[in-house]
Amino acid sequence: MGIRKRKWGPKDPVTGEQKWKWVVDYATTERDEETGRLKRHIKTFDRKKDADTWAAETLINVKKGTHTPHSKSITVQKAGEKWLDSCDDLERSTRDQYQQHLKFHINPLLGALKLSELTVPIVSDWQSKLRKAGRSPAMVRKVTTSLSTLLSHAMEGGDIAQNVVKSMSSRRKKRKVERRAKRKAKAGVDIPEPNEIDALLQHTTDERWRAFFLVAIRCGLRSSELRGLRWLDVDLKKSELHVRQRADRYNRIGNPKSEDSHRVVKIPPATLAALKTWKLQCPRGELGLVFPNGQGNVETHSNIIERGLIPAWERAGVTKPVLSESGKPARDEEGRLIVEAKYSGLHALRHYFVSWCLARPPVGRGLTLKETSELAGHSNIAITADVYGHLLPRDDTAQLAAAEGKFG
Repeated sequence: MGIRKRKWGPKDPVTGEQKWKWVVDYATTERDEETGRLKRHIKTFDRKKDADTWAAETLINVKKGTHTPHSKSITVQKAGEKWLDSCDDLERSTRDQYQQHLKFHINPLLGALKLSELTVPIVSDWQSKLRKAGRSPAMVRKVTTSLSTLLSHAMEGGDIAQNVVKSMSSRRKKRKVERRAKRKAKAGVDIPEPNEIDALLQHTTDERWRAFFLVAIRCGLRSSELRGLRWLDVDLKKSELHVRQRADRYNRIGNPKSEDSHRVVKIPPATLAALKTWKLQCPRGELGLVFPNGQGNVETHSNIIERGLIPAWERAGVTKPVLSESGKPARDEEGRLIVEAKYSGLHALRHYFVSWCLARPPVGRGLTLKETSELAGHSNIAITADVYGHLLPRDDTAQLAAAEGKFG
């Protein structure tokens, strides 16, 4: 493998300056069919430093047999198409999300580039352009993850030697730390307070919504799991329910989110009584759902939020002021404050369930992180620790003193 300086194009007609490039000339392990000699390739750079770095990395990859010459490299867009073709076994909503990431965020800026052209600076510049175009930090992280998955798939297929996104290790570790800090669920912001939950249940007299809210609050099911829950999965005699399926955003019944989402959850007495009362009135359908729509079919997530949850919070008085464009509380024509539900998502009830499991009796159940993680159906205990670990009870001074004993 050699590196040489080479004239590049004619001299500038005005200044008379000659342009130069640094050329890396190297051979791969492939042989020409006619001559039997090793095939040679070249790659050009503006700076010798870049040429030296690339040559050192490429020499290692050539010896490993993982190098793909630039001339044979496919584009990012083509690699994306191959990646999507391999995602047929994923849920439709997940595949649709990947397709949107490619169409709107990856292909417009990187699609025409060959995989061999991707470098850490190029990926960093792409991320910066996304942010400048108005993409949120969360969206940039999501599409970067999709790009990384795309490149990993290309590596498995032999279309590229390395995943440059994973090479950004130091930046990725920093983002991971920041992401963990941001993921912590906060009481009164993400997690309803106990008095707010009491108000919600007190002002919910409809049998259907009362049973629905209680199962969400005391059993911790996800929205998709609540929508897919069947009566045959609820054992009223043993006071337990089994999570065996879910309903996706397209109202299609399928497997739970992950293998760890399959679980058995005990039903507390008040929740059990509400379910028994609701079962007598529940619309019947072929799917045998616990919380169906009026025709016995899968209820949509939007209906649950707009017709059930938000009105219930508003009746309970658990609201917050709507802010104007200037950031001040908005008022109607009569000068009254305009308010909205403090918690607009169903996941707030699941957050409460986890915090209730971790809190000490008599306020909560006093369970360990592992026990809570299993009941919530998290894929691993790290998720529970990252989001809720700070909610674990801490011993106060009196308890520490008692634990020391008389003689320290």
